[in-house]
Amino acid sequence: MSLSTARSTAQSIFNNTARQTSVIGTNISNVQNGDYNKRTVMIVSTEHGARVGSVYREENAALFRQSLESNSSASAQATLTDGLTKEIANLLGGGNYDRSPNTYLSTFRDTLSSYGAKPADTTLAAGVVSAAKDLVQSLNSTSTGLQAIRQDADKKINEQVGNLNALLASFETVNTKVIQATSTGNDPNSALDERDALLKKISDLVGIYSVTRENGDMALYTSEGTTLFETIPRVVSTKPMESYNAGAITQDVFIDGVAITPGDGGDTSAKGSLQALLQIRDQVAPTYQRQLDEIATALILMFKEENQNGNGSFAAGLFYDIKNPSLPILPDPAAGEPKEKLDIKHMPVDDMSTRIRISAAVLPPTGNPALIRDGGIAGEAYRANPDGSSGYSELLDNYVESFEDVKFGFSDSSSIGGDQSVLDFSTASVGWFESLRSSASNADETKTALMARTSEAYSNVTSVSLDEELSLLLDVEQSYKAGTKLLSTIDEMIKTLLDSVG
Repeated sequence: MSLSTARSTAQSIFNNTARQTSVIGTNISNVQNGDYNKRTVMIVSTEHGARVGSVYREENAALFRQSLESNSSASAQATLTDGLTKEIANLLGGGNYDRSPNTYLSTFRDTLSSYGAKPADTTLAAGVVSAAKDLVQSLNSTSTGLQAIRQDADKKINEQVGNLNALLASFETVNTKVIQATSTGNDPNSALDERDALLKKISDLVGIYSVTRENGDMALYTSEGTTLFETIPRVVSTKPMESYNAGAITQDVFIDGVAITPGDGGDTSAKGSLQALLQIRDQVAPTYQRQLDEIATALILMFKEENQNGNGSFAAGLFYDIKNPSLPILPDPAAGEPKEKLDIKHMPVDDMSTRIRISAAVLPPTGNPALIRDGGIAGEAYRANPDGSSGYSELLDNYVESFEDVKFGFSDSSSIGGDQSVLDFSTASVGWFESLRSSASNADETKTALMARTSEAYSNVTSVSLDEELSLLLDVEQSYKAGTKLLSTIDEMIKTLLDSVG
């Protein structure tokens, strides 16, 4: 080896170790940064010795794609589970459903039964009124709470639409950096880290898949196939709902003019929190409110009072609709149905759980609780016990029996429709919600675990290991020492040569 070659080799060692040290230092400084992919210096051999060929960014496209998908699923499932367990379930008193309308309905039926056994007992009569008030308050507060949950979900939807538009605008900026760096031969790795970090945030909101094109350019599509970004970001839009009652018209979320589909089921099909929020706002809460509305409507029908003059007309009794307090309840003359077939479909249902009230005619101190026993809440013409006999219980017995014997045609839009009693329907309502909540909780655990595993697998490939970096740093130090030793030897040889000719 000539002196010039040896000197060139030493210079290459110093250049290489300087670059390696810089990259290792950057890796170590980002050891806690989850959005940083490890860099590796690639050393190549040339006829003039080893040199730094490029700085390679560790990545695994398949694992990253799976990580984004599992992140979207977990985000959606967590959003739905939180809505069911932390919001709706709390309205019902938690896991025991102590404050659910079904609990108060059963208590009301039991107090009626007790009063029917001792119709002369004024204390039991007052207990029936109190139980009826609790039932109405439960229906009112639960329905109002569901509307508040829908309003909160709608607010979050509008916020997330704004966030998604902002993320897509940032994605365009960073994607341009990647294209420019790649096409000009500069280092795109920092821009790639930024872009991947944005993809993770976007996948929290909507399910995505990406296509990488020439010069590192990337196009984004939703899991439903709608274009999210291609050269420029697509517009994501929605409008706040004007009201949140049962009949309110919902506002879709559009991406590039295509509406997002809400998730479905406890183990939701949603990808990203936007679809899950739409599921809560447009499916879960309205369905449960529909169930409450039909329970309230059934109660008004069950406790209607019949005109004793024999004209076949009815009027609201113990329970009534505050919006239409004087509305008579009649069989549908067009259908020609007899009064025995009087059904929920003959009554306005929307928001009835919010509108239902207990008649002031039975509320102390001015009202008389005994009217529940005797009839006549709607007026003297509807009084079934005109003599006021304290032993009369026929009306009370009919009320108690109606909880199980009278069948109503509940609508399919309640998800538990069909001909059944109000008590069976109320119990099925709790079962429907518990099944949905339980399924969501189990799926949340599964999807969270899957997200953790895929994230860990990707991290194992791309993240910085401090032990590995320190070990590499020791190797670089040894290379540097070898270079200094070689340079020292060259210096001694030149000095010897100069001394011999001097």
